[in-house]
Amino acid sequence: MSRDACAAGREIAMTAEPGWVPPGTDTGKANIARVYDWWLGGDHNFRADQDAARALITVEPKIRAMAHTNRDFLGRAVRYMAGEGGIRQFLDIGSGIPTGQNVHQVAHQTAPGSRVVYVDNDAIAVGHSKLILDGNPDATVIHADLRDPAVILDHPETRRLIDFTQPVGLLLVAVLHLVPEDDHPREIVAALRAALAPGSYLVISHSCRDTRPEVTAAFQAVYNSRIAAEAVIRTHEEITRFFDGFTLVEPGLVWASQWRPRSPDDIPEEPAQYWMKAGIGRYDGTSSPREGTLAAGPSCW
Repeated sequence: MSRDACAAGREIAMTAEPGWVPPGTDTGKANIARVYDWWLGGDHNFRADQDAARALITVEPKIRAMAHTNRDFLGRAVRYMAGEGGIRQFLDIGSGIPTGQNVHQVAHQTAPGSRVVYVDNDAIAVGHSKLILDGNPDATVIHADLRDPAVILDHPETRRLIDFTQPVGLLLVAVLHLVPEDDHPREIVAALRAALAPGSYLVISHSCRDTRPEVTAAFQAVYNSRIAAEAVIRTHEEITRFFDGFTLVEPGLVWASQWRPRSPDDIPEEPAQYWMKAGIGRYDGTSSPREGTLAAGPSCW
């Protein structure tokens, strides 16, 4: 092989993307799903994601611990719904890049045969999820955006696995703080609520600015300058409003580590230092408007 051919081969090897990267993905722009993956110790991220993640750590050194605290809450929430709540179907919107103990894995540990639909707007998160879920008849992933709930609710894969005449576990974990007010986040949640049957649950975790306003303001400013999404860090009262129409399950909307920990030792001395609020609401309303059909409700756009 000529020297020029060898050089060309090296250049291709250096620029080629890994097999799990969908064609056309812009890996030079940081994406929150990949930033979050890096915080959790994953390897499905790129230099732009790593640089953004490190920049945010300089503002909040505890952010990696916060990500793990949020992930632990997700596991406890799924165990609660699959166990005490009796839920057998889950819709996880903003599911991100798969890491250990995904929703379908946790649910199946408690209730084998539970069905899970994952939703994310990041092509890499969706592509990698498809690899993991290949051959699993009880779990699927779709490429869609929380800001268009009608697309999610009417998607063929959602229709295949979710029966909206029965209770559903709806997960909006660490995703609503990526929806600015101009995109009408409460109307989005209301549209999703309208699809639920009584006995369903809504799970939310959301960054909260109440106790550390200076840090959260600085974090939000750096985030919005480095990542291809807009973060909105809300107050406890603003987050509580997302549960309109639901009854909060004890202990209510609390710091994530305080929501039914496995052990008191799992709660840090100052739980507010990890400024993520978390809660679960139960829907006890009248029969869903979508009962007997999966026709879409009004779009929020």
